[in-house]
Amino acid sequence: MPAIEIGRVCIKSTGRESGRKCIIVDIIDQNFVLITGPKEISGVKRRRVNIKHIIPTEHKLEIEKGASDEHIIKAIEDSGLLDYMRKVERTLLA
Repeated sequence: MPAIEIGRVCIKSTGRESGRKCIIVDIIDQNFVLITGPKEISGVKRRRVNIKHIIPTEHKLEIEKGASDEHIIKAIEDSGLLDYMRKVERTLLA
């Protein structure tokens, strides 16, 4: 299982969005990826982050590279992960 891949659900480990779930939308280079929450669901804006600041989970969505937030929201709903994406992981913040 590749940990860093398009569609992988991750948890932000640092910053003001720490503990929130996000999805990898694009791989920029060996150190950075483009992620989104989307903001309407988990509160994470689409942005570039260092891969050291995210923790991959076992969940993965089938999305295309650079997918829009609307497509990602539909994929989340279809996979039944809507409640999982909204939940904030507080155990990482301790």
